[in-house]
Formats: sequence, structure tokens, C-alpha cells
Amino acid sequence: MEAPVEDDRLLHQRVVGGEETALGEIYDRFAPLVFGLAVRITRDRVVSEDITQEVFITFWERPLAFDPGRGSLRGWLATIAHRRAVDHVRTQERRKASVIGPRLLEPEPERLEDAVLSRYEADGVRLAVGRLPDDLREVIELAYYRGRTYRQVADDLGLPEGTAKSRIRMGLRRLADALAEEGA
Repeated sequence: MEAPVEDDRLLHQRVVGGEETALGEIYDRFAPLVFGLAVRITRDRVVSEDITQEVFITFWERPLAFDPGRGSLRGWLATIAHRRAVDHVRTQERRKASVIGPRLLEPEPERLEDAVLSRYEADGVRLAVGRLPDDLREVIELAYYRGRTYRQVADDLGLPEGTAKSRIRMGLRRLADALAEEGA
């Protein structure tokens, strides 16, 4: 059986060549990850569907933006989804602040089955994050659990921006590998 990373490279080459079926295969493989990440950050399924669509449209329109030599396709798509979701949340927070002022809003209650599924998935990811080396775990927690950008992570930890970015990328790669080994 072909290694997933090598398979991703071949799929990427097919997308670069304009093959729509390759994009479909990539979508089938990674849409749950992209959507789940967006839901976790935005807490809005409809917005997360839009973000998921935007991520794959971006990949289709500019497939050469992904460099297989710098990381996995899974990590790259997750990073794009994370950025889009954080941007959405920040935009919504600014809108709310301008309309209602600085008071806090209560989040809408989740449906029970969504809450249970999200909790199960989140617990698996948290365990995998907890097994990362401290320097990688710390940057992943800041970026993905606290919604910090790589620049903010660098400032928070007193690191050069390039180091923060590299650690986030490496942490995501190790996390993806660990989750893949567990069948996630």
C-alpha cells in the first residue's frame, strides 16, 4: 500500500495538472478535518461549511501555493482552515463590540449529539497534543486552543517569528502523524 504522504504528493500533482477527480479525492480525505477544525473555532456549522468550501476552492485555484517539500497536505489545509476560522471569529467579535459594546455574550447551546461527538474528537486530539514535546505542545496550545496567530505565539513565548512558525508546523506534522497512527 502506498504511503499517505506520497499519495498526497501524487494527488497534488494531479490537481496541479487540472484533474478535478483528484480534488474530489483530496476533499473526501481532508474535508472532515477542515470542517471539524472550523467548527471547533467558530462554533458555527454553517460558517464552517463555508470555510471548508473556501479552503478547497483556494487549493483548486492555487495548488502551487502548497509546497510538498515543506510539509504535509493535511497540515497545510488545516493551517488554511485555522486562519480562515480565526479571521471569521475576530471579524464577528469586532462587529459585536461595535453593535453591543464590550459586554460578554453567552454562546448558543449545542445539540447533545454534536456536543458528544465534539467532546470525543476533542479528547483524542487533546491526548495527542499532550504527548507532544513541551516546546511543540506549547505553541500548538496557544495557536489552536487559544486562537493565537504565529506572531502572537512568538510574542507570548519570546521567540523569533520564524521559530514559532516552524514549531507550529512541526507540531502539526507530529500531531497529524500521531492521529493517523490512531486511525483518526
